[in-house]
Amino acid sequence: MRVCVSSKVIVLLIGFCAAILIGAGSVKADFTFGTPTNLGSPINTSYDDQPVGITADGLSLYLASKRLGGQSQWVDIWVATRPTKDDPWGEPVNLGPPVNTERSEEETDISADGLTLYIRRAEGSELTPNGVPNWDIWVSTRATADDPWDTPVNLGPPVNTPVEDMDPSISADGLTMYFSSRRSGGLGGVDLWMTTRPTINDQWSEPVNLGSPVNGLYHDDCPEISPDDLILLFSSNRPGGFGGGSGDGDLWMSTRPTKNDPWSEPVNLGPEINSEYREQRVRFSGDGTLILFESSRPGGMGQKDIWQAPIIQIIDFNGDGIVDSVDLCIMIDHWGENYSLCDISPVPFGDGIVDVQDLIVLAEHMYGYFKPIAHWTLNEMEGNIAYDKVGKNDGLVYGGALWQPTGGKVGGALQFDGIDNYVNTPFILNPIEESFSVTAWIRGGVPGQVIISQADVEGQSAIESGSTWLGINQSDGRLMTGLMDIFFGPLESESVVADGQWHHVGLVYDLTTMKRHLYADGAQVAVDAGIVAGVQSTAGLYIGAGQILDVGTFFMGFIDDVRIYNQALGAKEIEILIQ
Repeated sequence: MRVCVSSKVIVLLIGFCAAILIGAGSVKADFTFGTPTNLGSPINTSYDDQPVGITADGLSLYLASKRLGGQSQWVDIWVATRPTKDDPWGEPVNLGPPVNTERSEEETDISADGLTLYIRRAEGSELTPNGVPNWDIWVSTRATADDPWDTPVNLGPPVNTPVEDMDPSISADGLTMYFSSRRSGGLGGVDLWMTTRPTINDQWSEPVNLGSPVNGLYHDDCPEISPDDLILLFSSNRPGGFGGGSGDGDLWMSTRPTKNDPWSEPVNLGPEINSEYREQRVRFSGDGTLILFESSRPGGMGQKDIWQAPIIQIIDFNGDGIVDSVDLCIMIDHWGENYSLCDISPVPFGDGIVDVQDLIVLAEHMYGYFKPIAHWTLNEMEGNIAYDKVGKNDGLVYGGALWQPTGGKVGGALQFDGIDNYVNTPFILNPIEESFSVTAWIRGGVPGQVIISQADVEGQSAIESGSTWLGINQSDGRLMTGLMDIFFGPLESESVVADGQWHHVGLVYDLTTMKRHLYADGAQVAVDAGIVAGVQSTAGLYIGAGQILDVGTFFMGFIDDVRIYNQALGAKEIEILIQ
């Protein structure tokens, strides 16, 4: 059934269809993994190291390691941190007591909010009938990320049994736990099981075996569930792998269209990820952009090292090898649905509905068209980093601007006080060298305040200075740009944007025509009558302040979803961004 969408969106979609060649083929959407790289020192050592996970903000890496400096001769849990995602990992720090003990703590998972650790630990010195330690699953919690970890508690029955129960992996909502166990009722020596609970305050239910085709007659362990609950990775020594024996397992993957569907026949992750050596204990990063896994392959620092591989999304719904209007029409057919094939934003796992955010990602992949070079969603919950979601242009937040996780136009937003709040980014582009576009959602502001500027650099000449890219004029709150106004004057619109309502604002500078275009709420509201030449600048941007951070230019209100493109967007592209 075709889902109805607004007439404005339909017109835009038809415009895209008309502009692009038609293809054909069978329905297909997929992702692949990039080339694995060793995390190197100080994460890996000459001892055994295994991944626990990277938090959603990308700033904390938990790992289990047998390195020196732990609480025992066995494996402990450690954490490494970094100031930004572009910085290298710092030296790992042992979590210490009460998490780590004289026993072995390993095969651990951390919850999405970073407040719960699920740990495999051997209780006592007795062995199971199979001659191995009696592994159980334990849990440790903390109230906030700044609090110490509580003493781990054994989950007890029905999760734990007198035989090995291990390798916990918790779902993003904290309501499903996958683990491996040698308990009776399985298909092989060790099988994958799952347990659920109605809320995070309830007890875990009686575990259920995942059954065939996920489990087989072989050794299946170390499960990892994706953030959207639709991808299950695990280790197995079943036939068809590259490990070549019972001691050398591979990483496998099973998928399902929805949480209510059965798991598919597992597929091997292939020779890029797997080797003739042992690969196991795989983890998705908190933001879902890469996997971490343990491998004993050559090229590492110890017997077992942590490796990582990026997740690369393949957007080709009909499987014809190109992204074109056929893929667009498939998306239109499932508009507004929870349809995983076309639910491609946020990359790579989607958000449960096919909407304009998925359309934007699709458009970005149409022959490399309409793709931002920087994108600050401003959806962070805390901290002083505004993350660039497509590049390495993370901004620093100054003055204590407030994160509003549910107060934005597109998810969260950053609230500025009009006094000293702003975001400073690295250098993005030089306005004299190329066409570019910058867009943002705003609510608030008063006359004279600046939305986005390019900073002045001390010592630069007048023709190499910063400028106001998007701002509010001094008189009555109309949208303007001061880009290049040192010679040509500002470009002002008739559109008032400082009225306390949400507005989508944009500046497009087209180097081919040498004209500035201002957009407000999807419509062009001003354009230069004559040509306007560029102004050289190699400085970063200020979001929420003027180019010299002068009093009166600091923005008071909300700024959300700032995007920069190194091309001159047209009216259709701008209008898509506001849907």
